[in-house]
Amino acid sequence: MPTLRDTPYSSFNFLVELGDGPSGNDFQAGFSEVSGLNTEVTVAEYRNGNDNVNHVRKIPGVFKTGDVTLKRGVIGAQNLYEWIDTLRTGDLANAKRDVVIKLRNEKRDATVVSWTLRRAMPIKWTGPTLTAKGGGDVAMEELVLSVEAVEQA
Repeated sequence: MPTLRDTPYSSFNFLVELGDGPSGNDFQAGFSEVSGLNTEVTVAEYRNGNDNVNHVRKIPGVFKTGDVTLKRGVIGAQNLYEWIDTLRTGDLANAKRDVVIKLRNEKRDATVVSWTLRRAMPIKWTGPTLTAKGGGDVAMEELVLSVEAVEQA
């Protein structure tokens, strides 16, 4: 159990583990941004016809999880594109994997909280926007994952 503290952890020390790929390799990826970590409970409104009060009851429904977006600078690695290509080629057995996102402490020697994205599969890959204006912009690629559940540890 992590120790509670007065100041929150910084959001820039994190690690993403993309799970076992088709080759059986578990690989870590250096992403610059992870967004969309969320889970939600839908609510069903219900009222009996013979209720004495004129308002609905809110009953918890199904849980749903939003899509998670990963962004990184283009480094020449093809692993993100290859992952979405497994779906395009019909290799559904290797398309879904568990992805773990770990928030690290300031010394980067311990994980303070982690999120496991269960049965994540890529649904969109976006390549970099290329412009000839010069300057210090970095070519970025983006991968959107459809996630069935988020677990926090």
